[in-house]
Amino acid sequence: MNTIYIRNISIDKDLDEESYYSHIPAISYVEKEGLYFKKPVTFFIGENGTGKSTLLEAIATYCGFAPEGGSRNFSFSTRDTHSDLYEHLMIAKTGYPKDGFFLRAESFYNVASYIEDVDYDGLLTKNSYGGKSLHKRSHGESFLALVKNRFRGKGLYLLDEPEAALSPTRLMELLIHIHDLVEDDSQFIISTHSAILMTYPDADIFEFSDTGIRKMRYDQSDHYKITKSFIDRPEIMYRHLFGEDEK
Repeated sequence: MNTIYIRNISIDKDLDEESYYSHIPAISYVEKEGLYFKKPVTFFIGENGTGKSTLLEAIATYCGFAPEGGSRNFSFSTRDTHSDLYEHLMIAKTGYPKDGFFLRAESFYNVASYIEDVDYDGLLTKNSYGGKSLHKRSHGESFLALVKNRFRGKGLYLLDEPEAALSPTRLMELLIHIHDLVEDDSQFIISTHSAILMTYPDADIFEFSDTGIRKMRYDQSDHYKITKSFIDRPEIMYRHLFGEDEK
């Protein structure tokens, strides 16, 4: 069974034309066309600066998550840098998830610090984070410990570039956790550059670009093609990168 809590998103017509995100083609696309979610796992892919994290952050903030990450119960901000795009979102929902979390690699340290600050008696860490401070694990170990122990199922989980913390082996372990949670009525929206993650079976992949957003298969994406070409023939790629083909 496919459990979809967020069915589609749209943006109202009152965007500030002076804001940086109003000039992002992917944001303009959502404003004009909307974005529809039909699978329990959806990937946002594309080059840096195409609006993936900006839109994911807006979805998370609209849904009540702290912009830096965490659950709906997290109330902290080390620096108020998130945009007001969430104020212009309209999200069509189907039902209400029992659990949820916004996990972003770039501010994971701040989330781990917040957990440690509020966990006076250690019960929170014991019950939800594997019994050991997230700061006392490697970045990847703490990241997976949070997913494994804190993600409880029947939830909405938003992940922003989780591959930043994980080795290829750990990425495959993350895929296992994602699959188990999907089987337990969960929905994921994931912004990623990882060619490993985007192979998740039957996921929807939306590519953000300078022309807007389009849906594609993982093997149609530049991420996959470039990674495969590099791994298959690195010497050719290096000759091109270092300009040796022109000599």
